[in-house]
Amino acid sequence: MIKGLMKVSLIALLGLFFIGNLTAQNFSELDKSPADIAVFPKRGSDKNVKVVYSRPQVNDRAVFGGLVKYGKVWRMGANEATEITFYKDVNFGGKMVKAGTYSLFSIPNEGKWTIILNTELNQWGAYQYKETSDVLRVEANAKNVDENIEAFSITFEKADNGAIMYIGWSTTIVEIPIEF
Repeated sequence: MIKGLMKVSLIALLGLFFIGNLTAQNFSELDKSPADIAVFPKRGSDKNVKVVYSRPQVNDRAVFGGLVKYGKVWRMGANEATEITFYKDVNFGGKMVKAGTYSLFSIPNEGKWTIILNTELNQWGAYQYKETSDVLRVEANAKNVDENIEAFSITFEKADNGAIMYIGWSTTIVEIPIEF
């Protein structure tokens, strides 16, 4: 009887050990620049455009002209290069672009940015950026605002023939019209 009880106890103890190990996963900490998705329209299943990007924080840093250098290609966020998907052909910033998924880069400058759509996907940052893979480049005005936008943000607002894509971070907002 005691041997049988010891066997059952040993089996139960081993079972608890293995169950504990199965449930004790090592999940990573929350990313310092969490991923986000911006879509238009926000409701409904008929999406026109989707942007997948990471959201770095200002954290009391000088952003444009400091952390993000003027005149240099930037990945539009943090971590992996930002990707934009158009579900139909669109007019992006005044130029036609075919439906598909593209990396979204920019070249920030004071007062004006160059916005770039590029065919090279799944890039980390802009380290392997190739200008030869650009689909298009458009110019967009950058305006300073009084409020501080702590987390890099992308959003859409309805416009007459489509939407305006807003890119904001620190005290800068850039607008790009998209016609569907």
